[in-house]
Amino acid sequence: MGSSQTSIPPKTISFFTVLFLFLSTSSAQNVLLRGSYLSVEDDSDILTSPEKTFSCGFYGMGQNAYWFSIWFTNSKDRTVVWMANRDRPANGRGSRVSLRRGGAMVLTDVDGSIIWETNTTSTDVERAELLDTGNLVLIGPGSKILWQSFDFPTDTLLPNQLFIKRTKLIARLHSGSYASGYFSFFFDNDNVLRLIYDGPDISSIYWPSPDFDVFGNGRTNYNSSRTAVYDEMGHFISSDQLQFSASDTGLLRIERRLTIDHDGNLRLYSLKNDTGLWVISWQALSQLCNVHGICGINSICAYTPDPECSCPPGYEITEPGNWNKGCKPMFNQTLSQSQQVKFVQLPHVDYWGFDLNFSASTTLDSCMELCLGDYRCKAFSYSLDGGGRCFTKGVLFNGYRSPSFPGNIYLRLPVSFETSQLRILNGTDPICQSSESETTIGSPSMYSINTKRTRWVYFYSFASAIGFIELLFIVSGWWFLFRNRGLPNLMEDGYHAVLSPFRRFTYTELKKATNNFKEELGRGGSGAVYKGILTDERVVAVKRLENMYQGEDVFWAEVSTIGKINHMNLVRMWGFCSEGKHRLLVYEYMEYQSLDKHLFSPTFLQWKDRFKAALGIAKGLAYLHHECLEWVIHCDVKPGNILLDSGFEPKIADFGLAKLSQRGGNSSDFSQIRGTKGYMAPEWATNLPVTAKVDVYSYGVVILEIVKGIPLSNWVIEGREEHESDLARFGRVVKRKIQCGEVSWIEEIVDPRLNGKFSRNQATTIVELGISCVEEDRNKRPTMDAVVQALLECQDVDGRCS
Repeated sequence: MGSSQTSIPPKTISFFTVLFLFLSTSSAQNVLLRGSYLSVEDDSDILTSPEKTFSCGFYGMGQNAYWFSIWFTNSKDRTVVWMANRDRPANGRGSRVSLRRGGAMVLTDVDGSIIWETNTTSTDVERAELLDTGNLVLIGPGSKILWQSFDFPTDTLLPNQLFIKRTKLIARLHSGSYASGYFSFFFDNDNVLRLIYDGPDISSIYWPSPDFDVFGNGRTNYNSSRTAVYDEMGHFISSDQLQFSASDTGLLRIERRLTIDHDGNLRLYSLKNDTGLWVISWQALSQLCNVHGICGINSICAYTPDPECSCPPGYEITEPGNWNKGCKPMFNQTLSQSQQVKFVQLPHVDYWGFDLNFSASTTLDSCMELCLGDYRCKAFSYSLDGGGRCFTKGVLFNGYRSPSFPGNIYLRLPVSFETSQLRILNGTDPICQSSESETTIGSPSMYSINTKRTRWVYFYSFASAIGFIELLFIVSGWWFLFRNRGLPNLMEDGYHAVLSPFRRFTYTELKKATNNFKEELGRGGSGAVYKGILTDERVVAVKRLENMYQGEDVFWAEVSTIGKINHMNLVRMWGFCSEGKHRLLVYEYMEYQSLDKHLFSPTFLQWKDRFKAALGIAKGLAYLHHECLEWVIHCDVKPGNILLDSGFEPKIADFGLAKLSQRGGNSSDFSQIRGTKGYMAPEWATNLPVTAKVDVYSYGVVILEIVKGIPLSNWVIEGREEHESDLARFGRVVKRKIQCGEVSWIEEIVDPRLNGKFSRNQATTIVELGISCVEEDRNKRPTMDAVVQALLECQDVDGRCS
């Protein structure tokens, strides 16, 4: 055997030589053998996974910056999911990635310096291989994995990639850079998955909501294994009981990625194979202004309707075009106690956190003195919500403006800083518009007079805060002890009915809850509503949808998004049912029924309740248009869809479903199912694209009916040669009266059943707003944000408008 030799034909030798050379090259294969390399100068020098889902090689951006990366082969923009050298790009000439004979994979620059290398030194490493999962692995004998890219994620998690204690997702710095940014997704020390802004000077956790504790957010910190993962179907599960699913879950062969984006939001994406584009199938936050640090220090985030950053009065952007660095003061920020100061009011603006003091049930003047007595105080927040809540601020961070916020920020500025210098950047408008927004604190001697008073304010505030905290502990302990006796069983399921009320119901459950759909509450174009009682004794309204043709995955995407929407002027959705042909929605029950039953009946509403309805409806729509997902447009605002609670606070029902049921369809189909005649905007008839202005039009009709006390939504007036609607005639008459300077025009318009008991200023404001809302040209209609602002200025007891 040792002496005998078998001759090999020359052709066979040539074949094996070619085969060896083919296996040795990295082009169009998923293996890089030991001793081989990938060159930055050869575009074909890449590894491709067996099913060609992922590619690995040098990824370039700009003129001469390259990263050793893994990306989705079939996505339109070659979306990167992993980078070895994200913070130190390689040169476009001479750089290479080598699998050295010593066992390490090494990235070297043009000068031979090492940019990045794996922590493997075993000579057992045989090859590098790109798997169909998107995982780059170094393989040893027996297919043992000695190193893998899955252990070192950048900003993206792939299906079946384990996320554990020592891993972290870090967002890109901004859209034009792959460098590490300030937002991270990680397991915190208390075993809970969180999102954090970790900037150069400030760190702030913003998800899950810092306003609630761990259990209040539906999580647990009892499991210290700190593991999370999601599967190919888009089901995510974590040891802290965070669970969610992609909106398109159940559909096969969809590529997905979980990415923390440069704006700080964590999103699950699904790839559309026909277009190569990504669609969002889940996201952690529906309102981007809740992301801490999104606009940088001192700045304010507002919806216009998309989130935009701006600087408050007295501040200017630190670096134009870069909101990461926020705003800087245009004055010396160290205000001494001998210096005169003034406070500039920013309506409906707040800065979350960084409180120096908190005081409840206090006055505006007392809150102001708290800030004056502390040199660290840069502003104070004051809200009548809860009877006068005062927060003094040492740092102005996480600023946001919202029409639904019931308070204001009062900025502390030097008197010497001229009002004419106060300016707002980037188009948003929480700006001081008159001297009424400023409060000037007098002469230097005033501080010495008020020193003792300020100390007493500190003392009482401190005592009140301690008492309040003790009361919270007692109440929380009692609630936890007696309310949650059944908690262990619920925790085993990963849900708590009270903490996370939105859920999927079975058809059998809802059939039993409604006693076989016995008591009908009402009926509309999309179906009938029935009264029901759930097993936890909650009284609910169950809507049985008709003519719903979309699949279960689309229906789930729509209702799961709406289920997360929560506002005091929107009817809360508790859950849904989707089984076979059955599509049902479960809402909170409102015993005072709809606005039309009170407005157009002998038991008419008094003026204060009418104004409350106009303001509440506006706040709810402003939330949907400006603070929620951009496609949540109601499309059927009318008195029949406005429900009243026991305090006659209005709540909008059926929001978003009409539009959502056709989302992604042809625009020509919209007008076939949308809205109610008389409340529909003119653009429905001309088949223009749907915008939030269709809701503004409908709202205008509603508030004019609130003032008039009769329906104005009749389609046409019978018997007229020219078909003119009641609404058009009403608007024409009112405009003529105003133009002619008639003094008593508003008294002629307001519902006579009120016998003159109404606020003339409030009624005038509502009518003028209503007329502007029903303009035929939608570009002339105001936004709901502006409507809320105008009504809030007339909210005081006697209805005076500022």
